[in-house]
Amino acid sequence: MSKNIKEVYHITGMSCTSCAANIEKTVSGLLNVTEAKVNFADKKLIVEYDSKNLKSQQIFNAVKEKGFELSTLQDAADQDEKHLKKELNRLIAAWAITIPLSIKMLLHMIWGIHLLTGLPSLLFDMVLSFVVIFIIGYPVVKITVNSLVTFNFNMDSLIGIGAFASFLSGVFILFGIDIDSFVSIGAMIMSINFIGNYLKLMATGRAGKAIKELLELGAKTAFVILESGEIREKAVEVLKIGDIVLVKPGEKIPVDGIIIDGSSSIDESIATGESVPVDKSVGDSVIGGTINHVGVIKVKIEKIGSETFLSRIVQMVQDAQGTKVPIQAFADKVTSIFVPTILIISLITLVFWLIFPDKGIKIISLFSEFLPWIDTARDPLSMALFASIASLVIACPCALGLATPTALMVGMGKGAKSGILIRNGESIQTAKSLDVIVFDKTGTITMGKPKLDRIYSNISEEKFLEIAASIEQHSEHPLAKAVTDEAKVRGLSLLEPREFKAVVGKGLTGYVGSDFVVIGSVSYLNELSVDTSEFNSVISENLDLGKTVVGVLVNDSLSGIIVISDQVKTDSAEAIKALHEMGLTTVMLTGDNYKAAQSIAKSVGIDRVEAELMPDKKIEIVKQLQESGKTVAMVGDGINDAPALKQANVGIALGTGTDIAIESGDITLVNGSLMGVVKSIKLSKGTFFKIKQNLFWAFFYNVILAVTGLLHPAIAEIAMALSSINVVLNSLRLKNIRID
Repeated sequence: MSKNIKEVYHITGMSCTSCAANIEKTVSGLLNVTEAKVNFADKKLIVEYDSKNLKSQQIFNAVKEKGFELSTLQDAADQDEKHLKKELNRLIAAWAITIPLSIKMLLHMIWGIHLLTGLPSLLFDMVLSFVVIFIIGYPVVKITVNSLVTFNFNMDSLIGIGAFASFLSGVFILFGIDIDSFVSIGAMIMSINFIGNYLKLMATGRAGKAIKELLELGAKTAFVILESGEIREKAVEVLKIGDIVLVKPGEKIPVDGIIIDGSSSIDESIATGESVPVDKSVGDSVIGGTINHVGVIKVKIEKIGSETFLSRIVQMVQDAQGTKVPIQAFADKVTSIFVPTILIISLITLVFWLIFPDKGIKIISLFSEFLPWIDTARDPLSMALFASIASLVIACPCALGLATPTALMVGMGKGAKSGILIRNGESIQTAKSLDVIVFDKTGTITMGKPKLDRIYSNISEEKFLEIAASIEQHSEHPLAKAVTDEAKVRGLSLLEPREFKAVVGKGLTGYVGSDFVVIGSVSYLNELSVDTSEFNSVISENLDLGKTVVGVLVNDSLSGIIVISDQVKTDSAEAIKALHEMGLTTVMLTGDNYKAAQSIAKSVGIDRVEAELMPDKKIEIVKQLQESGKTVAMVGDGINDAPALKQANVGIALGTGTDIAIESGDITLVNGSLMGVVKSIKLSKGTFFKIKQNLFWAFFYNVILAVTGLLHPAIAEIAMALSSINVVLNSLRLKNIRID
């Protein structure tokens, strides 16, 4: 029985997206491979295959035959370092030989000085150029030959063909054909290409630092408390679920868990982007990689490995960086036909000069004043070679291929550091064009946790709360927790109740000291025929606002009422206002009653409210908005929001919500703040602006200059290398955009 597995490998040696397409095509073509996808920006091959009938070594060998190297992810950093060192050595060796050739050529071109003449000069150029092109540049030569055989061309193909053509001019002269020698130019093309490759490797390495930095945030070791009570330091990789770890002040929490002893203030900025530490105590969850500030705590491990919060962030960022935005699909399509097109243009240029040399000379004479390297007295074959080689070497699609993925890498890395996790690249392009933001209410605009709002009492408020909280402390109900939490905040001492009893769905009874206490809903009070006239107006007022009202009877007399409500998040109104300033419409969808929904919506400035909805109705409203021509984002945190999150053009899930909501979203806001929605849109606009800038410059270099064929081939190669470097550096400037 066959067994399909999915593996991820690191690729070394790619120089452009055409290389990535070549590897993808090669691996996809192997028997027993179900799917292969190459993430050029992240240098990864993701391949699903039948492990019974195909061995990983066969995949490694197939990729190696194309001139590239595969390695495991564990070896990726070492492989990149080795490859960078190898490219630096190649660069130094090539220029050690090319500099004498360049000096000799420039002395002749600019000052008319000949260090050597005749056959000795030609042989000098050919021997040195042969070493640079065919020995030092062997990887490029190998890829070029393979491209000519398979008709699968990439950037190196153009460099190789340009260098071959230049070197061939010397061979023609040796066989008695009277043309100019471009031999030295071939060596210069290859050497300048090595500069571009080396600088690009360094620059793209910087663009990919977001993942490395995220991985480095985690703790490397943990202090495990053994059953014997002994404390032993262990590597994080060997920890197991259920282990108890001791975390001292200033130390990183090793992995995700729950505090079982102690309390502290914890810096969760790596997860939320917020610099203010969060107070944590027994029962609170903690995140691996966050920093314990003050107290000693014991943490029981609940998640390890790929299930931890930090690992999930890394995986989400990696997955997102590997996805393609719609505009990249266009760029990829252009890139796929770009190289063959340039080869055809170069061939047409060659034929044009051979057939119509007089017309060609007439055209370029118009530019001769600005292009001193063009000698119109050259023979037609020399001019043909000159122009076609220049067209070849400038028109590499590398910058075009780098334009989108580098901007995505930097943008998504910046987002991850700000607590914005982007699951797919398409959401980056879509978020900038949103018309409507649809919000869930509970847990999204509001805290999603009941909190004591107000107390109305005919006895001392402190005494009243102490009595109520003493009874409520034995209840598991969220409303009870709201009361006891307020008592804790006020530092009240609670008494142990006697004869405690829970009346399911109605309330609680018991003795606090000598007083018999009943706590219950308004309907339960009515059932008990309690006189509520003293508090009727405030009961009615708060019920109309959608708040929960609880009555407290002491010795059969209504001593007061407690109003409990779901509090609006502190920055919800600020976020809604910022979205309105961007020209966006806001809608709130909720299953809550209309009065409560209207009250919340009014307090934060929501434009439209739809209440008392089931999950299927939420998705229906999102569809209606889309059918009216609107681009819609859905923001939610619960299981009932998942369908609408999927239906929306962009689903924005709150990281404080359920796993299913997070998995359904295109973007996850780690700390649950709605200001993250505003930041996401700003990040989308900034990233997409950079993508458009990059594509403009890529097209400018690769089309406008390439088709002219007027640049000196060496200058053309410098321009080509600079175009790729410019695209990467422009993407890196994304790190400086303000989204706060």
